[in-house]
Amino acid sequence: MSELLLPAGSIEKMRYAFMYGADAVYLGVDDFSLRTMRKGDIITLDNLKFAIDTAKKMNKKVYLTLNIFAYDSDIKKLYGVIDIIKDAKPHALIISDFGILNVVKKHTDNIDIHISTQTNILNTETVKFWRDLGANRVILARELSFEQIKTIRNSVSDIEIEMFVHGAQCMSYSGRCLLSDYMTGYERRANHGNCAQPCRWSYKLLEETRPNEYFEIVQDDKGSHILSTKDLCLIKYLKELVNIGIDSFKVEGRTKSLYYVSAVAKAYRYVLDNKISEKEGFIELLKAGNRGYTTGFFLGHNDSSSYSYDISKGLAGADFIGIVKEKQDNKFKVLFKNKVFLNDEIEIISPSYSTNAKIINIYNEKRETNELANTNDEVYVEFNSKDNSWQNEFEYALLRTKGIKNTVFTKD
Repeated sequence: MSELLLPAGSIEKMRYAFMYGADAVYLGVDDFSLRTMRKGDIITLDNLKFAIDTAKKMNKKVYLTLNIFAYDSDIKKLYGVIDIIKDAKPHALIISDFGILNVVKKHTDNIDIHISTQTNILNTETVKFWRDLGANRVILARELSFEQIKTIRNSVSDIEIEMFVHGAQCMSYSGRCLLSDYMTGYERRANHGNCAQPCRWSYKLLEETRPNEYFEIVQDDKGSHILSTKDLCLIKYLKELVNIGIDSFKVEGRTKSLYYVSAVAKAYRYVLDNKISEKEGFIELLKAGNRGYTTGFFLGHNDSSSYSYDISKGLAGADFIGIVKEKQDNKFKVLFKNKVFLNDEIEIISPSYSTNAKIINIYNEKRETNELANTNDEVYVEFNSKDNSWQNEFEYALLRTKGIKNTVFTKD
């Protein structure tokens, strides 16, 4: 069975990813990861072992990203913490830099090596090269088509193949972009985990003889997002990829919300397990944040339709409302992420269930009834739900608006 691999930007997101269907997660720590987390119960060198031990107790796997492009100063830092990494015992290390690979091979034992997508793995000989250097898995470049992926898989059978199937894409080649470095005065270095995402900015045209006159490149009231790609979504093609023997399906998004991680994990898990159709899975993914979906290079004809010219931030077909934290009799303590009102009709999802519900009572901390709950309120709520099975998993239940009912579904 192919592995479902989700991002873990925090320990909490890791737990939810596992509960909603992930077999493994990838996570990083400051200084060595291409995504720098800034809030929440972020994963650090101090709690790395705890995070990995937590995953192992759940019979899940953790892959640690050491995938920066390293300077000598970074290698020096790595030598200083390599014993912490060894003691934490991740199941694998994700690496893109030869120097980091050299340090890891010399100073760690029994930790698998996964080669990052940033090494631009596009052909069979490159896969063999990394295999011969001791890699256990390669993560293919997103610039490959299905036929090219199939050729690689059929040509090399003694190494694991991982590929991205979902999430944000970079406008640069396999994520190797320097726009952020240049446009922030080298303060936000893209390949050191601090990309400012200038590809998502809105641009205007300036004619040099008229320095104070700006022109829209595309006339649009939202601006001109000429570099902003749509998000990758290959849920329609999972069965074909399983059939050719892809070992791991990867979802992008370590900086995405807890809801995003949970909803996306559940959609892909249910399609992989044949619990829902590809169409139903795609509809579920429309309820998670996205910039519009594309198959990218997968079908061999990537073109301008893969870019999101009118938006730079993800839009969701359903809004994330809240996280269920506790149960007391028939009341549930909820941390709200968006405002709700008494009698609002919502959807409750949990790892195994999904049901429509109505908010029939809201209580403040004094247990007085309220007409609404505001963003960041943590209050008790009573629900009238069509199916109460979700209450068996209330610790991981999430609330969202009812959102999209149906959509046009075609295979490109």
